[in-house]
Amino acid sequence: MAARARREEGAATAELALGVPLLLALTVGLVWMLAVGAAQVRVVDASREAARAIARGDDVASARSVALRIAPEGASVRVEVGEDRVVVVTSARVAAPGGLLASVPGVTVSDEAVALVEESWP
Repeated sequence: MAARARREEGAATAELALGVPLLLALTVGLVWMLAVGAAQVRVVDASREAARAIARGDDVASARSVALRIAPEGASVRVEVGEDRVVVVTSARVAAPGGLLASVPGVTVSDEAVALVEESWP
């Protein structure tokens, strides 16, 4: 019995040494997924606010600046204004975290918002 206990003496340390990096990578991955979700929400809000502002009669430049303020850093905003509707497409790149997940490519989040142009009152 003593020989068996002696052979298993370092087993817990070895398992811990193998398990900690895996748990760390899993935690970093989950935090990154939360960051991607938050970036998607910001992109949706940016597109919606810009489309609504232009549909109400604001100029395109000010609406684009509002969208860029709301969207994640480095986002792009494309605006198409038609006779009866406005289309705003916002997209942003969310880079993967470094370290254990450095080989994972980044994710691009985007959204398209459409708003009907409001008629001006006389």
